Amino acid sequence: MSDVPFGFGPSDRDPERRDQNGPGGGGNPADPFGFGALFGGAGGGSPEELLGKMPLFAELQKLMTWSGGPVNWDLARQGAISQLAAGHQPTSAAERSEVTEAIRLADLWLDQATDLPSGVERTLAWSRVEWLEQTLPAWGALIDPLAERVVAAMTSALPAEAAAMAGPLSGVMGQMGGVMFGAQVGQALGKLADEVVTSTDVGLPLTPAGTAALVPQNIDAFREGLDRPEEEVRLFLALREAAHQRLFAHVPWLRQQLADAVHAYARGIHVDADAIQRGLEDAMGGMDGGFDPQDPEKLQQLLGSGVLEPAETPEQKNALRRLETLLALVEGWVDVVVAAAAGQRLPGYGALAETMRRRRASGGPAEQTFATLVGLQLRPRRLRDAANVWAAMAAQHGTEARDALWAHPDLLPSAEDLDEPLDFVGRQGRRSAADTAAEQDEFDRLTAGLDLDTSTGDDDTGTTGTRDDGDTPTPA
Repeated sequence: MSDVPFGFGPSDRDPERRDQNGPGGGGNPADPFGFGALFGGAGGGSPEELLGKMPLFAELQKLMTWSGGPVNWDLARQGAISQLAAGHQPTSAAERSEVTEAIRLADLWLDQATDLPSGVERTLAWSRVEWLEQTLPAWGALIDPLAERVVAAMTSALPAEAAAMAGPLSGVMGQMGGVMFGAQVGQALGKLADEVVTSTDVGLPLTPAGTAALVPQNIDAFREGLDRPEEEVRLFLALREAAHQRLFAHVPWLRQQLADAVHAYARGIHVDADAIQRGLEDAMGGMDGGFDPQDPEKLQQLLGSGVLEPAETPEQKNALRRLETLLALVEGWVDVVVAAAAGQRLPGYGALAETMRRRRASGGPAEQTFATLVGLQLRPRRLRDAANVWAAMAAQHGTEARDALWAHPDLLPSAEDLDEPLDFVGRQGRRSAADTAAEQDEFDRLTAGLDLDTSTGDDDTGTTGTRDDGDTPTPA
């Protein structure tokens, strides 16, 4: 959980490797802002290669006059599409038909595995570029508050002298920040678009409610090395997509809770101004020739030194804990429901489920997303713990009781409950008896004023039965 949000800090925390790679760990001293990596290079490239892939000069003024927020989304989109251009494959009519049929069949199977009804209203087959274009609005809503908070925290921590020097350049620095954020976000989204197989592959609802989508080109890559038929792999992934859509459609608070957990992390971003001032003074004093705020390379060297990194606060740690738990509960539920729906029907289910587990362990799209956004390292064990809770609930109390836990966030297992799943499941049975007793108490309270012949007169507790005037019993 120690990675910096968006990677807006040292790109390599190993001092030896960072020193070898040049200022900021960019990998190429001639490319201090790392734009080469944005367009597919490992660490930059020759000026000719870079300019060959850069937007036309006519676009540069547009990029540097961005005023749409802390992240330059025009640049993010252009950068991501540049990464995807070489391997772009549009979807065919046959692929769209295959995806529609796979999700239709998946929904039929899921009807027998969960009490939550179908959440699919539209079925789409996307290319990688279409995934990017269609999910950008959701990414903007998620990322902009994080970026705003990062900028505000860093700006508030600048020493008076540094703020005075930067004052005349504040507009340019804001535009430069938007460009830098846009470049980094674009690079991350381009990488995700190369790998995601469904619209919910990152664990977040990135499409409007009711929209289920698969990415056929990436499904082909997913099945490489698997000795399973193409339609079987497609159906397995359609089951996962349709299961996610049931949760996101019929658990009305879930979308907002996931977004709130990310934004709670952003609200917890604070900086120790004194510590940063000391770090700035040390960093600027150690630069050859001193610090010149008008020198882009010196500015990048300062940003890459790590002195402006916000320290992780207790509030952020709590937010990450809540986010990890909620993500694990979603993925664990999907795993269990898909297993119930497909385990006896899909011949290669075991191999496909194992492939999905290995993908997560090696850093799948969801793991990459949350490590980059908020430094959260999703633990495969947590997902297994959550799956154990859901499986045990279904085994002991039935699927209706299992799915009823989604009725309210307070009913869900906590992080502590995931550590002891059987205890949590056992409490649900005991709570059912308690609920029955509570209902009886409520019935007694509501009927206390009615003329029911249920009293037995005074007893040794000093209380009386129901009084004729209709008032509730009072101590004698």
